[in-house]
Amino acid sequence: MGVRDLVYGVYERRLAQQIPVERRPRHVGVILDGNRRWATERSASSSAGHRAGAAKIVEFLGWCEEAGVEVVTLWLLSTDNLNRPPAELEALVGIIEETVSGLVEQGRWRLHPVGALDLLPSRTARLLKEAEDATGDIPGLLVNVAVGYGGRREVVDAVRSLLQEEASKGTSLDDLAKVLEPELIAEHLYTKGQPDPDLVIRTSGEQRLSGFLLWQSAHSEFYFCEAYWPDFRHVDFLRAMRSYSERQRRYGA
Repeated sequence: MGVRDLVYGVYERRLAQQIPVERRPRHVGVILDGNRRWATERSASSSAGHRAGAAKIVEFLGWCEEAGVEVVTLWLLSTDNLNRPPAELEALVGIIEETVSGLVEQGRWRLHPVGALDLLPSRTARLLKEAEDATGDIPGLLVNVAVGYGGRREVVDAVRSLLQEEASKGTSLDDLAKVLEPELIAEHLYTKGQPDPDLVIRTSGEQRLSGFLLWQSAHSEFYFCEAYWPDFRHVDFLRAMRSYSERQRRYGA
């Protein structure tokens, strides 16, 4: 082990000690950004960047486990991404399928797809549903795999589901309008029954949500990291956790 590795290890431990257990987030959302720019800077293909990003996921989930995180939401493919050139989209979807299959093979985490599966290729939608079924009994960390996900689309789907459910009961629109509350819509979101994200991390230096968990992140804390996702390190994760632990959450107040 070199001096640099030794110093890095000491710094990691010091960071970890600065994060009180009782002030760690239950749910962490991640916008895995910067894969293509990472590849461009290395004169590599966009697929190479996405594969490098996919390779980071298992490591990241391990860090979350160690930190006591209960839920992680990984944004792998947005609804906007579905408009990319066919060849690029096909390659990206293929990498996502391989990534999800690899997570299933790990046998360590419960997977839950979130997104408009009806917009995805039938093969991809089927694989995501099978991944959920195959990992449903695994205790511990719950991993939301956001594929074909858009925040606005999620709210529309939730309202549509709510209307269909109430219509099946014979509820009129007037009656529904009288009892409609945010909690009722939340029960139809992709993440229903889960805690809202306490911390949302976005890599690559971009400082916007781009539609990620729009409803659920109303009271989330945000951490923007300059590193591209493939370069995201354990110290970057610990810095995000420390930053979260030092904040006074006001929940909109």
